[in-house]
Amino acid sequence: MTAPAAVAPRLFHEPRITVLSRPAFTTPEHLAVAWTGESTDGERLAEFAGRLCYMSQHNPANRSTRDYLENIKKQGHGSVLEHANYSLLLEGVSRSLTHELVRHRAGFAYSQLSQRYVDESEASFVVPPAVAGDEALESAWRAQIESAQSAYVALVAQLMERYGWVADKVHRRKMAREAARGVLPNSTETKIVVTGNARAWRTMLELRSSEGAELEIRRAAVSIIRILQGEAPGFFSDFEVYMAADRREAARIGYHKV
Repeated sequence: MTAPAAVAPRLFHEPRITVLSRPAFTTPEHLAVAWTGESTDGERLAEFAGRLCYMSQHNPANRSTRDYLENIKKQGHGSVLEHANYSLLLEGVSRSLTHELVRHRAGFAYSQLSQRYVDESEASFVVPPAVAGDEALESAWRAQIESAQSAYVALVAQLMERYGWVADKVHRRKMAREAARGVLPNSTETKIVVTGNARAWRTMLELRSSEGAELEIRRAAVSIIRILQGEAPGFFSDFEVYMAADRREAARIGYHKV
């Protein structure tokens, strides 16, 4: 059997991140809070949870929601941040990145594209930040990923023929793809839905946006920080993005391990 020609791969130089869900909060009428200042539902949910602990719904200090949350972060009372969950879709990231990301377990849920079921003959790839922009390095890297993709396409075709005795064609394709995926590199692009509470996001982003983090996940973490700062400044405003000594963006946090 002649294997179909591999299609020239799409290359990603930046992640694509989409907000899928954010908290929705309904104030119970019998425990109404004296809200002050601009805020989002997620921020109000965290404030409500914190005020419930002391039945301080009347807001005796007349704090705005974001001032209240600033004090929460300053005091290190991060448990109330766990009530607010944000779901993001990450695309244009490599399986190398997600291998690191899913190590963050507490407060997170993950659903990732399956190479066992999905045809990767037209897979996309993520250019490693350390390689991007250097013509010689990027050319050598591209030759390797194109070779790997061609090998994948050929293996799938050969394995489909080898397992021709399997009557269920869907199962036969799964058997072929799960074996052939072994030749695909860590740079293979994947898609993953990530849900985390605000406290979990803060912990992960503090670690993965630092100068010591691997470059691709650091780049994604900085992008996520910017997105979540727009979503809920009260939770993420103390992150500062800056240009590090290695001429790449990193971030530092104002309140460590809330």
